[in-house]
Amino acid sequence: MDMYRRRSYENKYVKFFKSKPDLPPGMNPEDAAVARQQQQVSSATDKQSDAAGLSKTAKRNMKRKEKRKQQNQNHQETSEEVLTKDMDGLEISAEEKRVSPDPNLDPVSTDTSAAAAEKAKKIKNLRKKLRQVEELQQKLDSGELKNPSKEQLDKLGRAQALQEELEILERDL
Repeated sequence: MDMYRRRSYENKYVKFFKSKPDLPPGMNPEDAAVARQQQQVSSATDKQSDAAGLSKTAKRNMKRKEKRKQQNQNHQETSEEVLTKDMDGLEISAEEKRVSPDPNLDPVSTDTSAAAAEKAKKIKNLRKKLRQVEELQQKLDSGELKNPSKEQLDKLGRAQALQEELEILERDL
């Protein structure tokens, strides 16, 4: 099977570097390991010493970058903490799970065009969902869909709530 294996071309420089040993001639591999460890330790301190060799602008940019990084980390940590605290105190009852828009609870004035556009968008979305429910029901009735998934059954169960919500929104328009 080796005769079918395709060999890629390597120029003489690639061959030279592949054949070149990892260590300088005569160097003990144990000494090389110690030297690598020292380099890793010194590279951590080199970041600070690198700043000494940079221009004022480059130093300033490094400081800004580090500050932004710290701010992002702090912001993410605090937002996660706030979110988990908020979520701990929440309890959802069966009545709250049903979505029923109440125009009296809407803080946005219904007179604005943005609110009207949002209602129109919601109506369009509800009509689309109802259309999908009807298509799914037709597939079930015709026998085209024999074993509906849990999500499909949930969608069929929400049909009445979607219809009521659509009627409420259309009345308010």
